[in-house]
Amino acid sequence: FLQDCGADCAKFQKSELEYKFNKKALERPYTSKHSWGKTYGEHKRHLEFSHDQYRELKKYAEEIGIFFTASGMDEMAVEFLHELDVPFFKVGSGDTNNFPYLEKTAKKGRPMVISSGMQSMNTMHQVYQIVKPINPNFCFLQCTSAYPLQPEDVNLRVISAYQSAFPDIPIGYSGHETGIAISVAAVAMGAKVVERHVTLDKTWKGSDHQASLEPNELAELVKAIRTVEKAMGSPVKQLLPCEMACNEKLGKSVVAKVTIPEGAVLTLDMLTVKVGEPKGFPPEAIFDLVGQKVKKDIEEDETITEQAVENHVKKVKC
Repeated sequence: FLQDCGADCAKFQKSELEYKFNKKALERPYTSKHSWGKTYGEHKRHLEFSHDQYRELKKYAEEIGIFFTASGMDEMAVEFLHELDVPFFKVGSGDTNNFPYLEKTAKKGRPMVISSGMQSMNTMHQVYQIVKPINPNFCFLQCTSAYPLQPEDVNLRVISAYQSAFPDIPIGYSGHETGIAISVAAVAMGAKVVERHVTLDKTWKGSDHQASLEPNELAELVKAIRTVEKAMGSPVKQLLPCEMACNEKLGKSVVAKVTIPEGAVLTLDMLTVKVGEPKGFPPEAIFDLVGQKVKKDIEEDETITEQAVENHVKKVKC
Protein backbone atom coordinates (compact mmCIF):
# COMPACT_ATOMS: atom_id res chain seq x y z
CA PHE A 1 0.00 0.00 0.00
CA LEU A 2 2.99 2.35 0.46
CA GLN A 3 3.41 2.75 -3.27
CA ASP A 4 -0.34 3.27 -3.78
CA CYS A 5 -0.21 6.06 -1.16
CA GLY A 6 2.67 7.77 -2.97
CA ALA A 7 5.46 7.04 -0.48
CA ASP A 8 9.01 6.99 -1.86
CA CYS A 9 10.55 4.48 0.53
CA ALA A 10 9.64 1.69 2.96
CA LYS A 11 11.86 1.59 6.04
CA PHE A 12 11.99 -1.24 8.57
CA GLN A 13 14.12 -1.73 11.71
CA LYS A 14 16.83 -4.39 11.69
CA SER A 15 18.44 -5.68 14.86
CA GLU A 16 20.98 -8.39 15.55
CA LEU A 17 19.60 -8.94 19.04
CA GLU A 18 22.77 -10.18 20.78
CA TYR A 19 24.56 -7.05 19.54
CA LYS A 20 21.78 -4.64 20.37
CA PHE A 21 21.00 -5.95 23.90
CA ASN A 22 23.13 -7.46 26.62
CA LYS A 23 22.12 -10.83 28.12
CA LYS A 24 20.34 -9.37 31.14
CA ALA A 25 18.27 -7.08 28.93
CA LEU A 26 17.19 -10.05 26.81
CA GLU A 27 16.40 -12.14 29.92
CA ARG A 28 14.33 -9.38 31.55
CA PRO A 29 10.74 -10.50 32.18
CA TYR A 30 8.30 -8.76 29.85
CA THR A 31 4.74 -8.85 31.08
CA SER A 32 3.30 -5.90 29.08
CA LYS A 33 0.01 -6.28 27.18
CA HIS A 34 2.17 -5.70 24.09
CA SER A 35 4.43 -8.69 24.83
CA TRP A 36 4.96 -11.59 22.41
CA GLY A 37 7.06 -13.59 24.90
CA LYS A 38 7.81 -14.10 28.61
CA THR A 39 11.13 -12.27 28.34
CA TYR A 40 12.12 -9.24 26.28
CA GLY A 41 14.43 -11.49 24.25
CA GLU A 42 11.60 -13.89 23.40
CA HIS A 43 9.41 -10.94 22.48
CA LYS A 44 12.03 -9.43 20.14
CA ARG A 45 12.93 -12.79 18.54
CA HIS A 46 9.27 -13.34 17.73
CA LEU A 47 9.07 -9.99 15.93
CA GLU A 48 12.46 -9.83 14.19
CA PHE A 49 12.56 -10.66 10.46
CA SER A 50 15.32 -12.99 9.24
CA HIS A 51 17.98 -12.07 6.69
CA ASP A 52 16.10 -14.03 4.02
CA GLN A 53 12.89 -12.17 4.81
CA TYR A 54 14.74 -8.86 4.41
CA ARG A 55 16.09 -9.98 1.04
CA GLU A 56 12.55 -10.88 -0.01
CA LEU A 57 11.23 -7.49 1.16
CA LYS A 58 13.92 -5.62 -0.75
CA LYS A 59 13.22 -7.63 -3.90
CA TYR A 60 9.50 -6.89 -3.60
CA ALA A 61 10.14 -3.17 -3.10
CA GLU A 62 12.24 -3.14 -6.29
CA GLU A 63 9.44 -4.91 -8.18
CA ILE A 64 6.81 -2.34 -7.19
CA GLY A 65 9.15 0.62 -7.68
CA ILE A 66 9.91 2.04 -4.22
CA PHE A 67 13.11 2.21 -2.19
CA PHE A 68 13.68 -0.17 0.71
CA THR A 69 15.93 0.32 3.71
CA ALA A 70 16.00 -0.10 7.48
CA SER A 71 17.33 1.46 10.64
CA GLY A 72 20.36 -0.60 11.59
CA MET A 73 19.85 -0.90 15.34
CA ASP A 74 23.42 -2.11 16.04
CA GLU A 75 26.73 -2.38 14.21
CA MET A 76 26.11 -5.92 12.95
CA ALA A 77 22.71 -4.91 11.57
CA VAL A 78 24.49 -2.13 9.63
CA GLU A 79 26.90 -4.74 8.22
CA PHE A 80 23.95 -6.79 6.97
CA LEU A 81 22.16 -3.77 5.49
CA HIS A 82 25.38 -2.76 3.73
CA GLU A 83 25.56 -6.25 2.22
CA LEU A 84 21.87 -5.92 1.27
CA ASP A 85 22.85 -2.79 -0.70
CA VAL A 86 20.27 -0.42 0.76
CA PRO A 87 20.11 3.07 -0.83
CA PHE A 88 20.77 4.80 2.50
CA PHE A 89 21.25 4.04 6.19
CA LYS A 90 18.75 5.27 8.75
CA VAL A 91 20.25 5.98 12.17
CA GLY A 92 17.55 5.64 14.82
CA SER A 93 17.50 8.14 17.68
CA GLY A 94 18.82 5.50 20.09
CA ASP A 95 22.12 5.34 18.18
CA THR A 96 22.60 9.02 17.40
CA ASN A 97 24.89 9.48 20.42
CA ASN A 98 26.61 6.13 19.75
CA PHE A 99 29.73 7.71 18.28
CA PRO A 100 31.70 4.53 17.37
CA TYR A 101 28.58 3.24 15.56
CA LEU A 102 28.28 6.56 13.69
CA GLU A 103 31.92 6.45 12.57
CA LYS A 104 31.65 2.87 11.30
CA THR A 105 28.35 3.56 9.55
CA ALA A 106 29.63 6.77 7.93
CA LYS A 107 32.70 4.90 6.61
CA LYS A 108 30.42 2.61 4.56
CA GLY A 109 29.95 5.59 2.24
CA ARG A 110 26.18 5.39 1.91
CA PRO A 111 23.88 8.39 2.49
CA MET A 112 22.70 8.64 6.12
CA VAL A 113 19.45 9.89 7.63
CA ILE A 114 20.02 10.61 11.32
CA SER A 115 17.13 11.06 13.77
CA SER A 116 17.63 13.23 16.84
CA GLY A 117 15.10 12.03 19.41
CA MET A 118 16.38 12.14 23.04
CA GLN A 119 19.40 14.24 21.99
CA SER A 120 20.59 17.79 22.77
CA MET A 121 21.81 20.43 20.33
CA ASN A 122 25.30 19.98 21.79
CA THR A 123 25.19 16.27 20.90
CA MET A 124 23.94 17.04 17.38
CA HIS A 125 26.93 19.38 16.88
CA GLN A 126 29.19 16.48 17.92
CA VAL A 127 27.37 14.13 15.53
CA TYR A 128 27.88 16.63 12.69
CA GLN A 129 31.59 16.97 13.50
CA ILE A 130 32.03 13.17 13.51
CA VAL A 131 30.07 12.34 10.36
CA LYS A 132 30.83 15.31 8.07
CA PRO A 133 34.57 14.68 7.49
CA ILE A 134 33.92 10.99 6.77
CA ASN A 135 30.69 11.20 4.77
CA PRO A 136 29.20 14.59 3.74
CA ASN A 137 26.03 12.96 2.38
CA PHE A 138 23.72 12.95 5.42
CA CYS A 139 20.77 14.76 6.95
CA PHE A 140 19.25 15.32 10.40
CA LEU A 141 15.62 14.75 11.34
CA GLN A 142 13.95 16.61 14.19
CA CYS A 143 12.33 13.91 16.31
CA THR A 144 10.82 13.46 19.76
CA SER A 145 10.87 9.86 21.01
CA ALA A 146 7.38 9.47 22.48
CA TYR A 147 4.62 7.18 21.17
CA PRO A 148 2.15 8.73 20.52
CA LEU A 149 3.71 12.19 20.55
CA GLN A 150 1.73 15.13 21.96
CA PRO A 151 1.75 18.39 19.93
CA GLU A 152 3.33 20.39 22.77
CA ASP A 153 6.38 18.07 22.64
CA VAL A 154 6.95 18.22 18.88
CA ASN A 155 9.05 21.44 18.82
CA LEU A 156 8.94 22.08 15.09
CA ARG A 157 11.06 25.19 15.67
CA VAL A 158 14.05 22.87 16.11
CA ILE A 159 13.84 22.41 12.32
CA SER A 160 14.66 26.11 11.94
CA ALA A 161 17.41 25.83 14.56
CA TYR A 162 18.97 22.92 12.65
CA GLN A 163 18.70 24.83 9.36
CA SER A 164 20.65 27.69 10.93
CA ALA A 165 23.22 25.50 12.70
CA PHE A 166 23.78 23.08 9.80
CA PRO A 167 23.04 25.07 6.61
CA ASP A 168 24.95 22.69 4.35
CA ILE A 169 22.84 19.56 5.04
CA PRO A 170 19.14 18.83 4.48
CA ILE A 171 16.90 18.88 7.55
CA GLY A 172 13.81 16.70 7.91
CA TYR A 173 11.21 15.49 10.38
CA SER A 174 10.45 12.13 11.96
CA GLY A 175 7.02 12.20 13.59
CA HIS A 176 5.22 9.93 16.03
CA GLU A 177 2.18 12.14 16.53
CA THR A 178 -1.37 11.22 15.53
CA GLY A 179 -2.80 12.72 12.35
CA ILE A 180 -1.04 14.51 9.51
CA ALA A 181 -1.24 18.26 10.27
CA ILE A 182 2.09 18.51 12.12
CA SER A 183 4.01 16.63 9.43
CA VAL A 184 2.54 18.91 6.76
CA ALA A 185 3.61 21.92 8.84
CA ALA A 186 7.14 20.48 9.03
CA VAL A 187 7.29 20.47 5.22
CA ALA A 188 6.11 24.09 5.16
CA MET A 189 9.03 24.86 7.50
CA GLY A 190 11.42 23.33 4.99
CA ALA A 191 11.66 19.65 6.01
CA LYS A 192 13.18 17.75 3.07
CA VAL A 193 12.55 14.26 4.49
CA VAL A 194 9.44 13.10 6.32
CA GLU A 195 9.37 9.79 8.17
CA ARG A 196 6.18 8.37 9.68
CA HIS A 197 5.30 4.97 11.09
CA VAL A 198 2.55 3.14 9.23
CA THR A 199 0.20 0.31 10.16
CA LEU A 200 -2.78 -1.51 8.68
CA ASP A 201 -4.71 -1.21 11.94
CA LYS A 202 -4.04 1.11 14.91
CA THR A 203 -5.77 -1.28 17.32
CA TRP A 204 -3.27 -4.09 16.77
CA LYS A 205 -1.12 -5.28 19.66
CA GLY A 206 2.09 -3.26 20.01
CA SER A 207 2.81 0.21 21.33
CA ASP A 208 3.75 1.71 17.94
CA HIS A 209 0.44 1.07 16.18
CA GLN A 210 -1.49 3.90 17.83
CA ALA A 211 1.30 6.34 16.86
CA SER A 212 1.17 5.18 13.23
CA LEU A 213 -0.77 6.20 10.14
CA GLU A 214 -3.25 3.89 8.45
CA PRO A 215 -3.16 3.71 4.61
CA ASN A 216 -5.85 6.36 4.03
CA GLU A 217 -3.99 8.78 6.34
CA LEU A 218 -0.66 8.13 4.61
CA ALA A 219 -2.24 8.80 1.22
CA GLU A 220 -3.73 12.04 2.58
CA LEU A 221 -0.35 13.05 4.04
CA VAL A 222 1.56 12.45 0.80
CA LYS A 223 -1.07 14.38 -1.18
CA ALA A 224 -0.91 17.28 1.29
CA ILE A 225 2.91 17.33 1.21
CA ARG A 226 2.96 17.43 -2.60
CA THR A 227 0.51 20.35 -2.49
CA VAL A 228 2.65 22.23 0.05
CA GLU A 229 5.80 21.58 -2.02
CA LYS A 230 4.11 23.27 -4.99
CA ALA A 231 2.79 26.06 -2.80
CA MET A 232 6.25 26.90 -1.38
CA GLY A 233 7.02 28.43 -4.77
CA SER A 234 9.36 31.38 -5.19
CA PRO A 235 10.58 34.00 -2.69
CA VAL A 236 10.28 36.69 -5.41
CA LYS A 237 7.19 38.87 -4.83
CA GLN A 238 5.71 40.18 -8.07
CA LEU A 239 2.45 40.49 -10.00
CA LEU A 240 1.84 37.00 -11.37
CA PRO A 241 0.12 36.05 -14.64
CA CYS A 242 -2.63 34.33 -12.64
CA GLU A 243 -3.35 37.66 -10.90
CA MET A 244 -3.83 39.64 -14.11
CA ALA A 245 -7.57 38.99 -14.36
CA CYS A 246 -8.17 40.22 -10.81
CA ASN A 247 -5.89 43.20 -11.39
CA GLU A 248 -7.73 44.15 -14.58
CA LYS A 249 -11.11 43.87 -12.88
CA LEU A 250 -10.42 45.34 -9.44
CA GLY A 251 -7.00 47.00 -9.59
CA LYS A 252 -7.32 50.70 -8.71
CA SER A 253 -6.12 53.82 -10.54
CA VAL A 254 -5.57 57.47 -9.73
CA VAL A 255 -8.77 59.42 -10.49
CA ALA A 256 -9.61 63.15 -10.53
CA LYS A 257 -11.31 64.14 -7.26
CA VAL A 258 -12.42 67.47 -8.84
CA THR A 259 -12.51 68.98 -12.31
CA ILE A 260 -8.93 69.82 -13.29
CA PRO A 261 -8.45 72.45 -16.03
CA GLU A 262 -5.76 72.25 -18.71
CA GLY A 263 -2.45 73.72 -17.47
CA ALA A 264 -3.18 73.10 -13.77
CA VAL A 265 -0.39 71.79 -11.57
CA LEU A 266 -1.56 68.67 -9.73
CA THR A 267 -1.91 68.74 -5.93
CA LEU A 268 -2.83 65.85 -3.68
CA ASP A 269 -6.28 67.25 -2.89
CA MET A 270 -7.16 67.06 -6.62
CA LEU A 271 -6.59 63.31 -6.68
CA THR A 272 -8.16 60.15 -5.27
CA VAL A 273 -7.95 56.39 -5.87
CA LYS A 274 -10.76 54.25 -7.32
CA VAL A 275 -11.35 51.27 -9.57
CA GLY A 276 -11.23 53.21 -12.82
CA GLU A 277 -12.28 52.68 -16.42
CA PRO A 278 -10.09 52.97 -18.36
CA LYS A 279 -7.11 52.11 -16.23
CA GLY A 280 -4.69 54.93 -15.51
CA PHE A 281 -1.82 55.56 -13.13
CA PRO A 282 -1.56 52.92 -10.39
CA PRO A 283 -2.17 54.10 -6.80
CA GLU A 284 1.53 53.96 -5.92
CA ALA A 285 2.17 56.69 -8.54
CA ILE A 286 -0.06 59.27 -6.83
CA PHE A 287 2.76 61.10 -5.01
CA ASP A 288 4.85 61.21 -8.23
CA LEU A 289 1.96 62.99 -9.99
CA VAL A 290 1.90 65.84 -7.44
CA GLY A 291 3.60 68.90 -9.00
CA GLN A 292 3.06 67.75 -12.59
CA LYS A 293 1.15 69.88 -15.15
CA VAL A 294 -1.87 68.57 -17.01
CA LYS A 295 -2.11 69.24 -20.75
CA LYS A 296 -5.88 68.84 -21.17
CA ASP A 297 -9.08 69.28 -19.16
CA ILE A 298 -9.85 66.35 -16.85
CA GLU A 299 -13.41 65.86 -15.66
CA GLU A 300 -14.24 65.10 -12.04
CA ASP A 301 -14.12 61.28 -11.45
CA GLU A 302 -12.16 60.74 -14.68
CA THR A 303 -9.13 58.48 -14.69
CA ILE A 304 -5.78 60.27 -14.90
CA THR A 305 -4.02 58.83 -17.95
CA GLU A 306 -0.47 59.27 -19.25
CA GLN A 307 -1.79 61.27 -22.22
CA ALA A 308 -3.20 63.90 -19.81
CA VAL A 309 0.08 64.63 -18.00
CA GLU A 310 2.82 66.77 -19.52
CA ASN A 311 6.30 65.26 -20.06
CA HIS A 312 5.38 62.12 -18.19
CA VAL A 313 8.05 59.43 -18.22
CA LYS A 314 6.65 56.04 -17.33
CA LYS A 315 8.54 54.35 -14.51
CA VAL A 316 9.39 50.73 -15.21
CA LYS A 317 8.35 48.34 -12.46
CA CYS A 318 11.18 46.10 -11.31
